[in-house]
Amino acid sequence: MNALKDIQGVIFDYGGTIDTNSRHWAAVLWDKYMEHQVPVDKESFREAYVFGERALARYPFVQPWHNFHDVLSIKTKLQVEWLAEQRKLTMDESQLQSYATKVADSCYGYVLDILQITRPVVEKLAEKYKLVLVSNFYGNIQTILKDFGLLDFFDEIIESSVVGVRKPDPAIYGLGVDAMGFVAKNVLVVGDSFSKDVVPAKAVGCRVAWLKGEGWGGEVIDESVPDVIITDLAQLPALL
Repeated sequence: MNALKDIQGVIFDYGGTIDTNSRHWAAVLWDKYMEHQVPVDKESFREAYVFGERALARYPFVQPWHNFHDVLSIKTKLQVEWLAEQRKLTMDESQLQSYATKVADSCYGYVLDILQITRPVVEKLAEKYKLVLVSNFYGNIQTILKDFGLLDFFDEIIESSVVGVRKPDPAIYGLGVDAMGFVAKNVLVVGDSFSKDVVPAKAVGCRVAWLKGEGWGGEVIDESVPDVIITDLAQLPALL
């Protein structure tokens, strides 16, 4: 409890935190690929996922008016088309579209279920604290927050594609602290990624609640760095 004493404001990450409650999006998508029997191995999927994320960061496939279902549809289409080009999936266009649609629809339903847990947490904290969102996203995070009934809970939105800084650069969390208007040590950052949330937030002097969950590998973890570790966003209000 003392670790989170004197908190005046809370900065939330979005993807993997509010929308999946600690699960890396690659893990969520892979589960849905398996659920819908998309005939691809995990390593090939991993490569397709990385390709899709890089393409979305580089090219304006996502527009400001796109909601999250739109984003998922774009992501999955990029992934299955890459898999087909690499001859890891059938080249039949109708079958590819069927895979993409089923996975996107299923992921969207998954998020709606998770929000039944996470939205009340955000709402409860907004009653007591100033909230700021800091997210690596595609320029449409406000549309998504509005679609999910979350927008009004946040006083400020810091989105990477808008401000020109991406996690893990600590500067994006510096912008979050500036938007908060409090001393960094009195600001709590809540995020699921150790390397993209915990480390840069600590670098600018914030306290951190690490939402530890199902990652996707490749991170070097030091559990002494975050101030608290939780495994479900619903645990957070009791710590504040």
